[in-house]
Amino acid sequence: MEQSGGREKMTLILESRSSNEKLARVTAAAFFSRLDPTLEEVEDVKTAVSEAVTNSIIHGYGGGPGEITLEAELCDRELTLRIRDQGVGIENVARAREPLFTTRPDEGRSGMGFSFMEAFMDRVDVVSRPGEGTVVTMKKRSRERQDGMG
Repeated sequence: MEQSGGREKMTLILESRSSNEKLARVTAAAFFSRLDPTLEEVEDVKTAVSEAVTNSIIHGYGGGPGEITLEAELCDRELTLRIRDQGVGIENVARAREPLFTTRPDEGRSGMGFSFMEAFMDRVDVVSRPGEGTVVTMKKRSRERQDGMG
């Protein structure tokens, strides 16, 4: 972990396997906890990370081998997360972000991954190139706690 000028950064590199989705989710939540977020904010981050990492595993690598990088940064009560893979990439990002769109209906995929990320995070950006991979950048601002906790 690196800290400089009020910023803290962390990078986690995972193998593309479903068992690592939980590790990514818990690690991002623990890092975010430095901002003393509400429980609801922590759950939002965990859900969004879970969706992004699962997308990399299922769609980026088709369940096969690969590497997923989770980069996290804290600055001024805001968490920035980048989930990066070098998988197959997304042909049409706008279409992939449509609710209920999935390239894997045969596996019971709902096509709601990006919709969930957008619902739980303040901002979601997706950059992808076919054959090169995908980067999902998400931001979540932790509100000042009013409950006297923390």
